[in-house]
Amino acid sequence: MSKRIFITATNTDIGKTYTTLQLLDAYTQMGYRVGVYKPIETGVNGLPADGSLLLKHALALNPALKSLKVGDIVSLALPLPAAPYIANKAAKIDLKVFDKALEKIEKLCDIVLIEGAGGLMVPLDEELMMHDLATYFKATALLVTHCHLGCINDTLLSLTMLQQLKIPHLWTFNCRQNEDGFIQNSLPYFKNNFESLYFIGHNTPALAQALLDKINLNNKESPCDI
Repeated sequence: MSKRIFITATNTDIGKTYTTLQLLDAYTQMGYRVGVYKPIETGVNGLPADGSLLLKHALALNPALKSLKVGDIVSLALPLPAAPYIANKAAKIDLKVFDKALEKIEKLCDIVLIEGAGGLMVPLDEELMMHDLATYFKATALLVTHCHLGCINDTLLSLTMLQQLKIPHLWTFNCRQNEDGFIQNSLPYFKNNFESLYFIGHNTPALAQALLDKINLNNKESPCDI
């Protein structure tokens, strides 16, 4: 089994796809064969936009993926741009449908980045939430958070959930140009309360290595789960 990283975020439109692209580059530069998977994409009219972008970028880095089509990258494509629960009319999702697709991708790579949809509490059906995918895939999660006002609350809520669910994880900021107030309004709290801070686009290689270290540590602690 390849090393699995589940990309999630504090909300939608935070930068999961951008972060995934950055990590694909970082791991390639580190000498790994990369793969990518987006189990569910909503708001799809024609080809899945995120899935197509992810596959195109990954294929340029790992030619072994040339046998894959976008349908191999996105298992469930839904037209309505909403939570899967709504876009799929609350139909039950059998998580086993993702196994075959992921197995096909993993045969071609060392590391697979699995991009979720929205945040951890996005409902998939009557029983499942997005965080259940990270648990099902036995993946290490990467939480992407924003840098505008409110990021302290949003980040801590998501981190608390990951800790309570015992999902191994790291987190990173994805700061944008209109978030200059972050340095004064929010960064002091994070500096005073966290030993390591990661910023996509500034220290992505360090984050990529830290994720690998987290995966390796978790595998040593839970050998029965490998």
